[in-house]
Amino acid sequence: MTTVPQLEDLGDVAGKNVLVRTDFNVPLEDGEITDDLRIRAALPTLRWLQEHGANVTTMSHLGRPKGEPNPEFSIEPVRHRLEALLPGVALLENLRFDPGERANDAAFVQKLIEGQDLYVNDAFGASHRAHASIVGPPQFLPSAAGRLLAKEVEILTEVRNDARRPFVAIMGGSKVSDKVAVIESLADRVDHLLIGGGMAFTFFAALGHSVGNSLLEESMIDYCKELLDSEKPIHLPSDITGLGPGGELFNPEAGGDVRQMGRSIPDGWMGVDIGPGTAAEFSDIIADAQTILWNGPVGVFEDERFEAGTRHIAQAVAESKGFSVVGGGDSAAAAKQFGFAENMDHVSTGGGASLELLEKGDLPGLAALRGEFDGK
Repeated sequence: MTTVPQLEDLGDVAGKNVLVRTDFNVPLEDGEITDDLRIRAALPTLRWLQEHGANVTTMSHLGRPKGEPNPEFSIEPVRHRLEALLPGVALLENLRFDPGERANDAAFVQKLIEGQDLYVNDAFGASHRAHASIVGPPQFLPSAAGRLLAKEVEILTEVRNDARRPFVAIMGGSKVSDKVAVIESLADRVDHLLIGGGMAFTFFAALGHSVGNSLLEESMIDYCKELLDSEKPIHLPSDITGLGPGGELFNPEAGGDVRQMGRSIPDGWMGVDIGPGTAAEFSDIIADAQTILWNGPVGVFEDERFEAGTRHIAQAVAESKGFSVVGGGDSAAAAKQFGFAENMDHVSTGGGASLELLEKGDLPGLAALRGEFDGK
């Protein structure tokens, strides 16, 4: 099992300066935070350090400012919210204002750790990146995982290596190429792998079906065919909700018929969601599961005309008696949008990080905490 040092392993932190890498990459609208979940998720770690007498400085990235200061991505709104939630915790400016963060520049690492005695990584959602603030400080300071990161590692490692069966994984999203490695890893571990979302149409093409104007990765067709021929426990949608010629996503006024169809999508039509038959079939499989991993919506749920499939999946996962893990990103957003997030056992804070941990069993940020980061 992947292990990381815990806060208690730091010893007595009283009077020590502790640098904490957090994930405060919160959504902003007109300079205002619209959801402070990521800030609140770090509070248990920050509060523990404060209560044990540490002087705490946090650091985070925010958005994609491309290595230079950009007022649009100022950390100031986060600083104000953090001060309101837990006074006395300092917060550095946006890490990605400096190109040294993404480049893992040695000089930038030294700048970050100047005057610091200890380091804590509580940014699970960024721990698959070999960035300066993630893998640099553990090379020079006694280091540990924060409460949030430790919990993520414990739960996802257990799901990966010791899941109760039946183990059901639901994979959605747009591209097969984005999830090739994790699909291969899970296909050998799960009892059922349910495929939905845009990636389903590349699998349909591999079976010889027409896909109309649906998302298609032609370069992945042969791979999907090999996967289907391998007798892995893969389930594809049996019916699809399609949007007809002239229709536009997120613009109902544009017209275009919406109807159900089988796996062959007519010319001019676009598959945009699993159909009701598939939703029922997938829900039945989920209901019998003892462990459930859900990563990726099964349709364009952001358009309310095509939210039904993802809503059904979210409800099935929430109502299942099995242990449910939502792999962050769009899946977490969907679970929250439909009001089911509180009924999931674990909603991960990192989409890409959770997938990489499930695939490889380790992350650069975790290896760095153990003193085993190899520079890749």
